[in-house]
Amino acid sequence: MRIEENYSLAPHNTFGISARCSTFVEYSNTEEAIKAAAMIRQQSANGKKECLVIGGGSNLLLTRDIDGLVVRSSVRGITLTEQPDGSAILRCGSGEVWDDVVAWTVERGFPSLVNLSLIPGDVGASAVQNIGAYGAEVGAFISMLHAVDISTGKTVAIPGSECGYGYRDSRFKHEWRGRYLITHVDYAIARSAQPMLDYGNIRTELERRGIVNPTPQQLREVIIAIRRSKLPEPSELGNAGSFFKNPVVERAEYEALSAKWPSMPHYEADGGKVKIPAGWLIDQCGWKGRSMGRAAVYDRQALVLVNLGGASGSEVVALCRAIQEDVSSRFGISIEPEVNIV
Repeated sequence: MRIEENYSLAPHNTFGISARCSTFVEYSNTEEAIKAAAMIRQQSANGKKECLVIGGGSNLLLTRDIDGLVVRSSVRGITLTEQPDGSAILRCGSGEVWDDVVAWTVERGFPSLVNLSLIPGDVGASAVQNIGAYGAEVGAFISMLHAVDISTGKTVAIPGSECGYGYRDSRFKHEWRGRYLITHVDYAIARSAQPMLDYGNIRTELERRGIVNPTPQQLREVIIAIRRSKLPEPSELGNAGSFFKNPVVERAEYEALSAKWPSMPHYEADGGKVKIPAGWLIDQCGWKGRSMGRAAVYDRQALVLVNLGGASGSEVVALCRAIQEDVSSRFGISIEPEVNIV
């Protein structure tokens, strides 16, 4: 188990924000996760209650130093148990890089997760966040999570159906926040899965390439190309991908808005509601490419906030709030950060 004191978190957040923690702990297996849970309990008993569990830091905005523990998984390993009917259970260590997992499954002819290609972050954090893209969400594939209950130090297995998955949401972000250290995640996947092609401009790009019936690898290449055309590499320009959730509104509200803005894009959501792209709303308010101090809105995708170099977390938060106020003022819609702000 890796333990570091007075540790810089700059390598562990894709915004590239400079912040430090009192103690950094990284566990690489279940036994070490049990020890890490004991450290958290001991810290709490000593009156220091702050503990932050992170993944790859791709959905994290740090606004201050952490006076306490920061815990991260480096549990590795990918195994596949396939059934005769083509279905399979995929088990991944929570410290595996998510996109490496997608690539691994695609190479073996499983298209289930392909729409989630190139989303940054680790397996454990993806399950907490319920990452999604192009009409797919990871929670739909999670069959079981394996974790250590911090309060008891005991291992638990949690069915995916009990995790309360919703749009970029789960019980891990609410009543279970800070309760578990995830060690492995199981996914139910299948060779016969039919990925969604009619979301965003996937089908348009396939047609441009002359592809009618894409293989999983061809579809992955298209999705990666689309994402790279819109999103900056964190190594070149610090960012956390999509900063805001797409707001979901009642149909009557959408119809009133679309009467005023006929070009407003939208997608059908559960319960008869309508999802409106936050990037479009932000772009209509004139924010694309604009900056406030050392933080800015990316000039190719208004949904992405970037660190122009040396920005503090507070500068990014100030930009976030200014955008929220403008969108609310113009459209009467509240947009919420997807990023975890600490």
